[in-house]
Amino acid sequence: MATVSFRSADRSLQIPGKTRLKAFIQLLFKKEKISLDSITYIFCSDEFLLQMNRDFLQHDYYTDIITFGLSDKGQPIEAELYISLDRVKDNAKTHNTTQTNEILRVIFHGALHLCGYKDKKKSEITIMRQKEDQYLRLFEKQKG
Repeated sequence: MATVSFRSADRSLQIPGKTRLKAFIQLLFKKEKISLDSITYIFCSDEFLLQMNRDFLQHDYYTDIITFGLSDKGQPIEAELYISLDRVKDNAKTHNTTQTNEILRVIFHGALHLCGYKDKKKSEITIMRQKEDQYLRLFEKQKG
């Protein structure tokens, strides 16, 4: 049975409807035809994630999410995703959206990376955004 969990590093997040969100993340993997073992989202600050970015990826800049796939190729997905709540808050303002919408987008974004979607080239970014929007709409639709 696949597991989805939420943890805190140096920031915590109260997620309304956490059980529904966990089930939806499992559904996302099912729809993408990717086998999921376990996925852990860890919420943190800009500084915490910046240090991880430096230590593990040799990148010296802020980011909203870092995704670590921990499973071998061809095996069910096992991963840890670190999300900066500071970045999410700033991005929500920049993109004129709610923090809730932005955290969902980032959560789905990380899952989509694990499903094989990239976001380096303009064409990849376009596809990634379409997929994020698709899952945001589906999640919202399932709410009612």
